[in-house]
Amino acid sequence: MSDFVPGTHLLIDHRGGRYGTDAEKLEEILRGAAEAAGATVLSAHFHGFPDHAGVTGMVILAESHISIHTWPEHQYAALDVFVCGQANAQKAADYLARALLPDWSKVTAVQRNHFSHPST
Repeated sequence: MSDFVPGTHLLIDHRGGRYGTDAEKLEEILRGAAEAAGATVLSAHFHGFPDHAGVTGMVILAESHISIHTWPEHQYAALDVFVCGQANAQKAADYLARALLPDWSKVTAVQRNHFSHPST
C-alpha cells in the first residue's frame, strides 16, 4: 500500500458574497488566493457567461489548481482548492473568504489517494 498523499483538496461552498458575474475580478481574487497559499501560478482561464449568468474560471498552479463556478441567480459559488508541496490550501481558502465575503461558507477537506490497493 502506498503512503503517497498528493496534497490538500478543499471543496468550498459559498452562499451570497461578491463578484459572481465579474470574471476579471474573480481571476484577480483567485490569483491572490494562490499567492496567499504560497503557490506558483502557471496560467489562468476565466469565462463570463452572457447576460451575467455566472463565471467559470481556473488558475493552474505548479502545485495543482484553484477553480470557481458561480451561479449568481442562486447567489452560490463552488470553489475548489487543490495544492501539493509546501503550498497551504487553508491560507487560500481564508483569502477567498475575505475577498468574496460570503454570507455562508462551508469547507470540506477531501482525502485523496484513500482507497484499498489490490494485493500483489
